[in-house]
Amino acid sequence: MTSLPAPQPGQKKLGLVIDLDICVGCHACATACKEWNSGGHMAPLPDFEPYGAGAWGVWFNRIHSFEEGEGEGARTVHFPKSCLHCEEPQCVTVCPTGASYKRAEDGIVLVNEAICIGCKLCSWACPYGAREFDADAGVMKKCTLCIDRIYNDNLAPEDRQPACVMVCPVNARHFGDLGDPDSEVSELVASRRGVDLLPELGYRPVNKYLPPRPGRMLPPPAPPAGPEAPMPAPGERLLRWVDRLLSR
Repeated sequence: MTSLPAPQPGQKKLGLVIDLDICVGCHACATACKEWNSGGHMAPLPDFEPYGAGAWGVWFNRIHSFEEGEGEGARTVHFPKSCLHCEEPQCVTVCPTGASYKRAEDGIVLVNEAICIGCKLCSWACPYGAREFDADAGVMKKCTLCIDRIYNDNLAPEDRQPACVMVCPVNARHFGDLGDPDSEVSELVASRRGVDLLPELGYRPVNKYLPPRPGRMLPPPAPPAGPEAPMPAPGERLLRWVDRLLSR
């Protein structure tokens, strides 16, 4: 059994915050992840029969879409899923060789391919389906939070972020230290009441999800019956639109 590093006061916990309210399901994050990791820390990420009916391969980031609500208030919610870098990851503690491990310095969960035997115990232990088996190499692979980007001194500071965060066109993905209550990501989680995925399991994922805001897709209320109201001036219409936008 592989042990976890002892928790330390003020320990850094690098992770992602994903805003389900504004994710549009464009798959840019998944594509950028695949492209960067073609030559990154866990490279390569193989594809099998990529142009066939049974295409499959290794993807660290996958997007699932769900329908929420009914009738006019219904909306599609896009749910990106990758490793959550849990504080209590059973994918680590079940590993018989120590290949799956959690770093003490930043909380990132990684796989040492040199000693992984491909037994898949970690994938069975992960309730989030975040482990990927590389059938070519016979080892397990997973999201690394792009450690070869975030610690790369050859990159400009603003570029030292995971590839999935860099390319999100709507800024639905955020990266930072969730162990620091004063960090931007921690304040975002607090203000939007960010949640853990499956908290009842006790894995304590570091990554957080910002839930969809209720009522955003509801149509505006119908005007009261009676004489037709005069059309507001263009400037007034703009102010009303801004007011609705800021009230979301």
